[in-house]
Amino acid sequence: MKAIGYLKSLEIEHPDALLDIEQPAPEVMGRDLLVKIAAVSVNPVDTKIRVRVQPEGDEPKVLGWDAVGEVVEVGDQVQFYKKGDKVWYAGDLTRPGTNAEFHRVDERIVGHKPETLSDAQAAAFPLTAITAWEMLFDRLGLVHTDTPEKTGEQQLLIVGAAGGVGSIMVQLAAQLTNATVIGTASRPESQQWVTELGADYVIDHRKPLSAELQRIGIDSVTHVASLNATDQHFDEIVTALAPQGKLGLIDDPAVPLDIMKLKMKSISLHWEFMYTRSMFNTVDIEQQRNLLNRMAELVDAGRLKTTLGEHFGKINASNLRKAHASIESGTSIGKVVLEGF
Repeated sequence: MKAIGYLKSLEIEHPDALLDIEQPAPEVMGRDLLVKIAAVSVNPVDTKIRVRVQPEGDEPKVLGWDAVGEVVEVGDQVQFYKKGDKVWYAGDLTRPGTNAEFHRVDERIVGHKPETLSDAQAAAFPLTAITAWEMLFDRLGLVHTDTPEKTGEQQLLIVGAAGGVGSIMVQLAAQLTNATVIGTASRPESQQWVTELGADYVIDHRKPLSAELQRIGIDSVTHVASLNATDQHFDEIVTALAPQGKLGLIDDPAVPLDIMKLKMKSISLHWEFMYTRSMFNTVDIEQQRNLLNRMAELVDAGRLKTTLGEHFGKINASNLRKAHASIESGTSIGKVVLEGF
């Protein structure tokens, strides 16, 4: 089968940073599905692993942790899927990635693809959808409701709201929680994007967050989801959070955070890493299948829209190098998607 991988960690400008390769198709057993890949998206985790993780031995490392495709084989213990099913998922960090014609994945972290989206539109969702859902409801403890009312009792500040995770988190928070949703974005086009996704307010993270909140008449917030540059905004986040507030983050701060600054306000700190369930085979691993199926229902009901930002063409090394470069630039809006081989 065709695949895209790398033999050595290189800067994305190097022609060998990602290579077109040939590999045998994987075999499935147990609860595994073999999926014929139709479309994938590229996430910051792809670029981080390419730079930080050397392949083992002489085998190329295949990246990619978002996919839409068709089930073509099932393991002997599979319960929920059959050949011909269209599925979407974000995969498992401990296995080869989705940048390949065929991919092996545990059915417990797979959902049925929404019927109303194209393959490319659907590929933009899984990883960011799982991350956003787990952050809001499993980590920050916001209450899920299908009939939200803006009571003013809770305020959610999403730092980096125009990116991949932010683009779906804004929608989920607006559609399924009672919280007032404040997103941060710096450029006019990204601010407009966040507004269209349903944020109640948009503020500029290039300016002090506490001052920006004061500008829109909000003294403090009960919850913060910090999606990038947490170390740069940490002091302002602590200032903006109300006593007994909650801070969740997903990025890798370049400078260690001084968590003692959280003590006086009894602020709780929450990490979200969507691979935890699959890496450790947690007892609730099937929650990812459940939430992906719930997300598909919301999409098909017209309550959530795709966060596809840019389509980079076919799945090959040349286009993936361009996609990685776009992610590394830090200026992409929404998700970067590739489709077909």
